[in-house]
Amino acid sequence: MNAYQKEQAETLDMVCRHLGTISDQERLALLSQISDYLMFRDAVDEFLRDHFENTCTQKCYQSKVSACCSREGIITFFGDVVINVLVSGEAEIKGLATVLQTPNTGFKCIYLSDQGCMWRIKPMVCEMFLCEQAKKEVFGLKPWVDKLWQELKRREKLYRWPDRPVLFDDLEGYFMDTGYSSPLMYLHNSPGLLRVKQQQKDKSKFSKKTKR
Repeated sequence: MNAYQKEQAETLDMVCRHLGTISDQERLALLSQISDYLMFRDAVDEFLRDHFENTCTQKCYQSKVSACCSREGIITFFGDVVINVLVSGEAEIKGLATVLQTPNTGFKCIYLSDQGCMWRIKPMVCEMFLCEQAKKEVFGLKPWVDKLWQELKRREKLYRWPDRPVLFDDLEGYFMDTGYSSPLMYLHNSPGLLRVKQQQKDKSKFSKKTKR
């Protein structure tokens, strides 16, 4: 197991262990907390299926030239893992754990099987990635589709860009409050995202002072 797999496996195990100890009521509260995000992901799935499925399948996955799926490791946020575990069945979670214990000798992302991505709710970074070639091909023929995509990109930030309270930050905080820590907790570890948080705090303080 390489360093990437170890990091992923430990985080998956951590999330599974904790969620396995909580009450049904607490699990329902978490599911309610992520419900709006799941509706957003449904909207993204529908958009990609309607406008990019044929282009991306033929030009990327089947040809094995994807700039994203051909990498061994992908960027996963802690929130990605929590959400996926919450909505996945036991067999799906076991499948993820198994590939993380298996040496990856292929051309592709370790999470990519012959049937596609093994995640039920794939990481945000993967879902919101469109290569320049695909965008040029689709948006060139249908410019109005670009406007729909930009709106989805705007909505994406509402869940993981911490210039305001966001879901991914809250999920990290929930686990940190119970004593867990993971390098995938980027909203609490990344210098860049921490700067975004601090800038927002500074703006809030300035706004309060000017109102006095």
